[in-house]
Amino acid sequence: MNLAKALASVGGLTLASRILGLARDSLFARFVGAGFASDAFLIAFRLPNMFRALFAEGAFASAFIPMFNKKVADKNGSGLPAGINFAEEALSVLLPVLIVMTVLLEVLAWPVTLLLSGGFNDVTHDQFAFAVLLSRLTIPYLALISLVSLLGGILNSLNKFWVNAAAPILLNLTLIVALLGFHSDDPLITARNQAIGVSVSGALQLLWLVLACRANGVSMRLRMPVWNADVKQLLALILPAAAGAGAVQINLLISTAIAARLLAHGSVTYIYMADRLNQLPLGLIGIGLGTVLLPTISRQLGGGQEAEAMETQNRGLELALLLTLPAAVALIVCGEPIAAALFGYGKFDANDVARTAEALAAFSIGLPSYILVKVLTPGYYARQDTRTPVRYATISMVANLVGNLILIVPLQHMGPPLATALASTLNVAMLYRTLVKRGHFTVDARLRRRGPRLALAAVAMGGALWFGQDLMLPYVHGSWLVRGIALAVLVSAGCAVYAVAAVATGAFSRADLALLRRRKRAA
Repeated sequence: MNLAKALASVGGLTLASRILGLARDSLFARFVGAGFASDAFLIAFRLPNMFRALFAEGAFASAFIPMFNKKVADKNGSGLPAGINFAEEALSVLLPVLIVMTVLLEVLAWPVTLLLSGGFNDVTHDQFAFAVLLSRLTIPYLALISLVSLLGGILNSLNKFWVNAAAPILLNLTLIVALLGFHSDDPLITARNQAIGVSVSGALQLLWLVLACRANGVSMRLRMPVWNADVKQLLALILPAAAGAGAVQINLLISTAIAARLLAHGSVTYIYMADRLNQLPLGLIGIGLGTVLLPTISRQLGGGQEAEAMETQNRGLELALLLTLPAAVALIVCGEPIAAALFGYGKFDANDVARTAEALAAFSIGLPSYILVKVLTPGYYARQDTRTPVRYATISMVANLVGNLILIVPLQHMGPPLATALASTLNVAMLYRTLVKRGHFTVDARLRRRGPRLALAAVAMGGALWFGQDLMLPYVHGSWLVRGIALAVLVSAGCAVYAVAAVATGAFSRADLALLRRRKRAA
């Protein structure tokens, strides 16, 4: 498999989804602003968002895909039908668990909201009851997105990566329609309609995956729960993987709850909007790489191709650094013009923009780490080791909690994002060290040569953007067209400087360009 080509397929659709997500957030900022209504919705949205990351992008996929591939590749089995049979067995246990979980969460919505928000800061009983209502409206999304992850895992294993990557587009389109068609002068009503839209989007995503599976010859039957060795092994792998794959999300959950409890209204919104900008490269690069690497490495290891698996992970790490380092530098240096262009109008004022940019700079320090987690953990999951990542995730979560408590008072809304970034960096260091110690990963000569040069090229780009961003500031407060052109100029200039610096430092050579051109003509 061509790793870059597969990443481009997944990453392109993920990029489309993230761009729609930014459009959604811009409309949300315009109609809701930064205050209690926005904080209440974002708290309610945090649980489904975390669950999506844990299941659709993490734990379930990490456990299910290697087992599904093993069934399909088993020479003594029946190929794809054996894999589908295993998927039906998994569904027979997963579906009733999801139904019970949904009912319990609806009943326990009050304490769940209390846990997620820390009780908020200075709210009335009626305000907290409204936050609980929003949580109840979004809870059905958890079950729906879990079923989506099962079907998406099957399609990913069949190399139909684009179908699952396109599903989140439906979430953003649904919420955009709700904002444009059902917004109100009262931010509370707009926030409520957004919560309804979250669950509606889950139903649409499930329908999309069901139709895509049928189009690819995969039809799932409902059956009575099956409790056999395969299902037990799947569940045993999922539980530790949930914490291992979701360390960043769990850290964000802790950060959000502490911020909601200790900081002024609007702080949760600043952190959320900053995280959304930070999530753009994370979604484009990290999730795309994780989606492609896991089935690729598990297939190579299943065929005894240890050297090929090592090569795949080295190239995955190289791609991550190539794309992540400039993104992190750009978000740190140009956070204010970016936040102003996307969010700075309507109810979202200049103070809100400045606070969001500060939180973004803190988050972006850890951007390489967030993505490297996605690159390194397939090295464990492909070998069906989900316990080691969970140990490291637990350590990083403790570090994040301590960091929050230390930094939130002096740094306010910048404290939680910075604590999350530092905790993620610790997680990556432990994951990398153990892979190397076990002999499962060795940095090859090409990566050792290019890594430092990519970092130098990113620093050069950052210097150019630092001096050039002032030229763009007058234009990021105009019309949508003017804002868009200003951002396009800023991004294009950054990309051009980075490309020149990468070639000048030897991080990317002319031979690489010639190879890319030959591959493009061959395709």
